[in-house]
Amino acid sequence: MSVTYPAGSNQARANAVFLLLDKENIPVGAELRGTTQRQWRGLAPGSRKDQGFFSVPADLAPSESIVLCESAIDAISCSILRPRHLCHSTSGARPDPARLAPLLAQSRQVYCGFDADPTGDRMAAEMIARHPAIARLRPSRHDCNDLLRSPS
Repeated sequence: MSVTYPAGSNQARANAVFLLLDKENIPVGAELRGTTQRQWRGLAPGSRKDQGFFSVPADLAPSESIVLCESAIDAISCSILRPRHLCHSTSGARPDPARLAPLLAQSRQVYCGFDADPTGDRMAAEMIARHPAIARLRPSRHDCNDLLRSPS
């Protein structure tokens, strides 16, 4: 990722901010991602990730699916790769995010698109064990963002 900063800006504190919204679209927190040479990610202080999601909305027909990703940047990448899907960040790999039940109640297939690493695989397996209707959508690279950035 390459970012250009305006002259005089404080580059040491440059972050990308992704709002977590509750079911009424009220912000309940934010995922943060560092955009400087020192890569890092986290949640804004006071964030309540169990009460909201970062989502990339799409105009979906009832038969379209939902993909759960570990981070907002992966949800954005997933939505570019799969434009007819609704992509959510769970703000980390978690097997049973609080707002999962309403997603499962919809008549859409839900996929777990967690990272292709030991944590992502373990959390996906736990999620599917708790909710057998969920299917695994494992990225062929580490995550959806790596897949999007890789040459074809």
